[in-house]
Amino acid sequence: MQTQEERERHLRELAAKLLFDVEAHGNRYTLSRETDPAQPVRHENLTLEQAEEVLKTWKLSGFHGG
Repeated sequence: MQTQEERERHLRELAAKLLFDVEAHGNRYTLSRETDPAQPVRHENLTLEQAEEVLKTWKLSGFHGG
């Protein structure tokens, strides 16, 4: 089982691969992606589990995000 720190490190690594920025606010996270200015993406106030799920969805959908 992964520790909280390992999960956050993995989250940041995956986010970087998918061109997302990660901001931590205590135990909440904001994911933002502005690579395609026509369709910027921002998810705020996410738990670690929710942030992981957003990135997994993007990974499975490809770089276009579905």
